Amino acid sequence: MRQSRMRLSHKFALVIFFTGLLVGLTVLRTPSSIDIPAASPADEAQEDLSRVEYPSLENIRWHSHFIRPNQTLESLFGADWVWIARFNRIDRRHVYPGMTIKVPDRIEDARNYVPLPHRYEPARRYDKYILVDVTEQWLGAYQHGVLVFSAPAATGKPGKETPTGLFRIDARDQTHTSSLYKTADDEEQYPMDNALRFYIGADNVSYWIHARDLPGRPASHGCIGLFDEEMQKRVFGVPEKPVLMDSQKLYEWVAGENEYDDDSGELDELEDGPPVEVRGGLPRYLARSPGIGGTHS
Repeated sequence: MRQSRMRLSHKFALVIFFTGLLVGLTVLRTPSSIDIPAASPADEAQEDLSRVEYPSLENIRWHSHFIRPNQTLESLFGADWVWIARFNRIDRRHVYPGMTIKVPDRIEDARNYVPLPHRYEPARRYDKYILVDVTEQWLGAYQHGVLVFSAPAATGKPGKETPTGLFRIDARDQTHTSSLYKTADDEEQYPMDNALRFYIGADNVSYWIHARDLPGRPASHGCIGLFDEEMQKRVFGVPEKPVLMDSQKLYEWVAGENEYDDDSGELDELEDGPPVEVRGGLPRYLARSPGIGGTHS
């Protein structure tokens, strides 16, 4: 009986030993050098912005960068983070570990990047003219056909596309909020600061250019969104120091008090706002990144 108990204890010791060895090897395993970073399978959005194809990048060499824990645009690129954000059509709140962004091989290409023509003939006879290119996810402001400033934009997502054609700004509303949609946490109506209305559909749904999130791809319900980090700080608490204010810049240029006298901050209809041309179709979303594991050109 005693010998049998000894054998049982030996078996138990061996089980403990091999179990510990297996756990140790698992913990100490070093990831393979050929493992390719990619968006986390747990991330349903699969945010790989290197898969969003823009025609204007055809002649710019860039590579993919996988965002790792504790990395931010500021920690990666210093003062040049602004240009990388614009290059990717993304705001700082939407840059997180597990996603992939495009990084130009030369930072000068990001600083000088404007995917719209510097001169646009259809705008030449207008004092002010707005061009929105859906394929490029970009907006340009023209004076007599000359581009005076431009900005990344987020247009309507698949199934909620922004209407295309030639429209006109017919209203302003500095403190507009959506009557249809709420913020992601469902706590309040979605803010639409610095809103410029350009179209009312047959279903009586209005389409605006306004402040919103920019996640680096078409994401709205049909409106055209521009950077506004002051709005994001007020609503979401980040970023700590707002920098990107494109919606404010466009609002002042189109319908500020220098153009239309006192602004109450509420809905105000305009009679002679500038034309808005919306052209193109949604950018292609590639099945596989052309930049992961190498350089795209």
